[in-house]
Amino acid sequence: MKLTKEEKAMLAGAYGEGTSLAMKVLVAIGEAYDAPYMVPVTRTHVALSNQEADLWFAERLAKGGAVCRVRPTVNPSFNWRACEEFTQLEAEDLAIVKRTHAAYTKLGAIMTYDCTPYLERNVPRFGETIAFSESSATPFVNSVYGARSNRESAQSALCSAVTGVTPYYGFLLYENRAGEVLVHVDADLQDDFDYQMLGYLTPRKTGFAVPVFEGITEPSKEALMNLGAELNTGGNVALYHIVGFTPEAPTREAAFHGKKPQKEVTITRPELDAMREELSAPGGKIDFALYGCPHFTIDQVTTIAEMVKGKTLAVPLFIMTSSLTKNLAQKMGYEETIRQAGGYIIDDTCMDQPCWKFLYGKKGITDSPKCAYYTKRRQMEFVIAPLKDSVTAALEGHY
Repeated sequence: MKLTKEEKAMLAGAYGEGTSLAMKVLVAIGEAYDAPYMVPVTRTHVALSNQEADLWFAERLAKGGAVCRVRPTVNPSFNWRACEEFTQLEAEDLAIVKRTHAAYTKLGAIMTYDCTPYLERNVPRFGETIAFSESSATPFVNSVYGARSNRESAQSALCSAVTGVTPYYGFLLYENRAGEVLVHVDADLQDDFDYQMLGYLTPRKTGFAVPVFEGITEPSKEALMNLGAELNTGGNVALYHIVGFTPEAPTREAAFHGKKPQKEVTITRPELDAMREELSAPGGKIDFALYGCPHFTIDQVTTIAEMVKGKTLAVPLFIMTSSLTKNLAQKMGYEETIRQAGGYIIDDTCMDQPCWKFLYGKKGITDSPKCAYYTKRRQMEFVIAPLKDSVTAALEGHY
């Protein structure tokens, strides 16, 4: 790769061992993808976790004196203070979350603990070159905003935050952002939940190609969050286009850069229903309801608050969201309403954290296939249902 004088200095250790390691990682990635050089990034987001390998890397950078030049927002962690109310915390879990916070703080990250930074605090503009990790964030910034990011890992995004650059390859290049497969949506998408199924099903038919959706009109931000999250869970899809809606697809021709699709597929209502049947546990008695993967918006919180107002939940209900959304929910009285019904709003955490150990082995309900996907390895099973249906189930104790 052709490096600038400054990049060579970082690689050689002029800015410390941590920055040198970060540049070594980026150079290796660039060489693997035949990138000719590095380009500056203006925003970064790191899918932080409290897992040992991620923490080892962050601590090594911090011990090497690295400080982020482009300060990243970060993914949810383990909000132990909030979780103490309903679960017994283990000392080992508490220790690792505190180490993670210390390492990323030392690196200079912005400790947002939110998996939807693209809705608040870290919103890119069209064409902006950025480095985002997180499975719902990358498709959203690429597709909905038209920013340019590759499907970064937590480590590569952190390296870009430290160095301020990323290798020039993949979705940073205009020609690689062209649609590849035309997806005819021959189904009435009735609510945001249908976009969960559409996102999970699409890679089954298209592989990891860039899909161009035709037949979708005016999806909500929640629908777009759901679509991207499931495209990147059921498959490896960091960019999609919606004809007549997303900025790089005003027309079908524009979405495909004037070329013909590699192939065309059609997705029907029976296929979406079959996808749900495959992903969901059978109905019946449930032990809890869990929402917020990706983090819930204030509109989704409102829906639940209105449904449970003046009622008593048959099972505990947990909503995971950002601190800003929780603050709004408190100001607007939604948290008190949900609390009186027997539910909780928890900020700064997600289902891929050890605070949910007390739910292991139990059966829950959620509107998120991504939530169910991540918890399979922890012996949690989920009925997957539309938001309003699932809240009704939480009020009744069964689905």
